[in-house]
Amino acid sequence: MSQIACLGTHTITGLLSTAGRQFRDWTAGYRLFSHPRFEQDAIFGTARRDVLHRLPDDQPLISAIDDSILRKAGKHTPGVGWRRDPLGPPFQTNLFRAQRVLQISALLPEGPAARMIPIDFQDAPTPAKPRTNDPPECWQQYNEARRTHNLNTQAAQRLAALRHDLDADEPSRHRPLWISADGRLTNKPVLRQLPANTVFIGRIRGDARLYYPPPPLDHPVGRKPSYGLRTPTPEQLLHGHTVPWQEVTVTVSGQPRTFRIKTIAPVLWRTAGPNKPLRLIVIAPTGYRLRKGSKLLYRQPAFLICTNPELPVQAIVQTYVTRWGIEVNFRGEKQLIGVGQAQVRSAKSVQAAPALAVAAYSLLLLAAHRAGAGQPDGLQLPPPKWLERRAEPRSTTADLKREIRNELWGRGLHAHFCGFSATITFGPERTETALHLPSAVIYAPQ
Repeated sequence: MSQIACLGTHTITGLLSTAGRQFRDWTAGYRLFSHPRFEQDAIFGTARRDVLHRLPDDQPLISAIDDSILRKAGKHTPGVGWRRDPLGPPFQTNLFRAQRVLQISALLPEGPAARMIPIDFQDAPTPAKPRTNDPPECWQQYNEARRTHNLNTQAAQRLAALRHDLDADEPSRHRPLWISADGRLTNKPVLRQLPANTVFIGRIRGDARLYYPPPPLDHPVGRKPSYGLRTPTPEQLLHGHTVPWQEVTVTVSGQPRTFRIKTIAPVLWRTAGPNKPLRLIVIAPTGYRLRKGSKLLYRQPAFLICTNPELPVQAIVQTYVTRWGIEVNFRGEKQLIGVGQAQVRSAKSVQAAPALAVAAYSLLLLAAHRAGAGQPDGLQLPPPKWLERRAEPRSTTADLKREIRNELWGRGLHAHFCGFSATITFGPERTETALHLPSAVIYAPQ
């Protein structure tokens, strides 16, 4: 609860101060992270089972997997290394020290707007590079660790662990698992180690080389070919005229949107292997305007593959569109929950501190959904006056944080939110404003 209600920087000191333990011994607070005193898999397993409990029996578990980076300044923090700044300009590669993490979020339908719930979180560090004068054994171990502990291999392991957990529970044993990812994780280690009863939807390059299945041979002589003729590349399919355009309607941010697509199936990709037929989908660039009456601009096209060519095209596009929810999770975790702000140095604390913060964020979203506070009308704390006219499809993370503070501190501060709590009094010579401390605390952005 301290992780959600903390007003300042979400360090261990800040969390202890929020819980009112700043004048007590801090040893237990730090040992909570440096020693394995809480089961991370059990907490995320509770969130996963809660999501599955709210899904219909015939609906698959739609999830998204992605990696992110947490800024770190310490030079001796385990697992921290130089990373590329994703917000840097395209003409200059900026680097900073950061910790890399891997997360899986599951889709929870919530009225017109769906919400992603984190169900798995793992530290994904890069192996430390030896010095130049280190013995050859160190370099051999480093090269082996690069092959076995890279991000792609760890992503495949987390997907296999998620599928194993689903099979271990009797209610979800036969439920399909749909995973969507961006181009970073659409590669050979992930596709070739994909577990059974799992569908992968990912993004590929525009110049990817795809093939048709090999035709049957009337008189087979020698080895049977694994691939047939070359198909048009996704970029060629986008600009070509051999395949007609189709229109599919999907839900984006609670509103229906129509996309123009082209698709061919089945196709083969050497990265996925000859025994994994795919469906290729090309999504045309969508137009948008920065303001009313301005010039019509276009976004980049999208090239998708799906490991189950029999799925409806509309379901594939809808699943990939909902992948944006994991990006929203990363933004809320970093900016509002304070993931990565804890200044810890031990190897176990570097993994446990952000994991516990993400688990608290996941349980907050599930508790809001269960209590009916996932919709703006379900909140007890009224919005500020300047927010009354905004129509939001669901409550934001900031709204849920303010609701938690209202429930925790509102009664203790003797605050009654039934309109304007402060009144403006006009004196004979000057204007004075009566400041209301409870409103300032509970409506605080941090």
